[in-house]
Amino acid sequence: MDLQARIQSFVRFKEIISSNLQIATPLFEDVLYRAEAQNPWFTRKNILHAFNSICSILEESELTAWVQHYNIEKTQVKTIALVLAGNIPMVGFHDVLCVLISGNKMQVKLSSKDTVLMTYVLKTLQSIEPQWGEYITIESHIVKGFDAIIATGSSNSSRYFEYYFEKYPHIIRKNRNSVAVVLDSDTSDIYTKLASDIFSYFGLGCRNVSKLYVPKDFSVSHFFEAIQSYDYIVAHSKYMNNYEYNKSIYLVGGQQHYDNGFVLLTEHNSISSPLAVVYFEKYVNFAQVQEQLQALSSNIQCIVSTEDAFYKKNVLPGYTQCPSLWDYADDIDTMNFLLQFTV
Repeated sequence: MDLQARIQSFVRFKEIISSNLQIATPLFEDVLYRAEAQNPWFTRKNILHAFNSICSILEESELTAWVQHYNIEKTQVKTIALVLAGNIPMVGFHDVLCVLISGNKMQVKLSSKDTVLMTYVLKTLQSIEPQWGEYITIESHIVKGFDAIIATGSSNSSRYFEYYFEKYPHIIRKNRNSVAVVLDSDTSDIYTKLASDIFSYFGLGCRNVSKLYVPKDFSVSHFFEAIQSYDYIVAHSKYMNNYEYNKSIYLVGGQQHYDNGFVLLTEHNSISSPLAVVYFEKYVNFAQVQEQLQALSSNIQCIVSTEDAFYKKNVLPGYTQCPSLWDYADDIDTMNFLLQFTV
């Protein structure tokens, strides 16, 4: 299968999904139902958001411009093992796209939290282009027969992956968090957009904002007013269980915090906050924030800000969960990795 045929299969996939997002077929409705039954964090709203995000990167012009940056046609076919995460719906799609568009085969181990959606994705691709059946193998365990591995997991599992797969070319991803740097000039409209970066997928993604760096005169009440439209999140029992638990911990421990009924804000120097909690840290010197984020670069996925003044490109508020084809996890170019190593 040549590169153009591979691109066209993903364009056709986008067309099928886009059609289902307009008028869902019974099969698509069944997939949505079973995915949420398997993982209650995968609400219909969140699944549809994920599918919309996927469709946005599968425009033919975007795919063509993307692949032109790489020398794909002259690379040998390799077998890539994928160990996918399941924290948000179809979080492993970009890895699947990279492996298949680059012309490689894959052995994929799906997360037990996300088998329904990813199986649907892979089977739909094979129904569009039957030759994908020769490229895609779903495995219960990844043990042998591959040339390289891309594995995504927690900080604990990443240590296991690095030990077990050290002799193979690999990308091993661990936990990362995203931060937002709020400016004095930011308006309530910016805060509302920032709320999307905090609450999309209930804050379970590495691209979700878990820490705010705020000016010394930052108004928490003003911020709470701007994000009030996200109070619908209280209807989700698992999220609210986390909110109530963390609230009780803070109350019993006497820890100062701010509470608007669906999220807790508390001052903390860590960038990794519990679910339903957002840490914040006040700053006086912007340059010190820049230095601090540079020092934390190995733990940061996105920096959200209206200011482009950091060690990596900023993400504008409201866009963390709308990554482009070029937004590689952990700032490691997956396509370069797949194309450069030899077997």
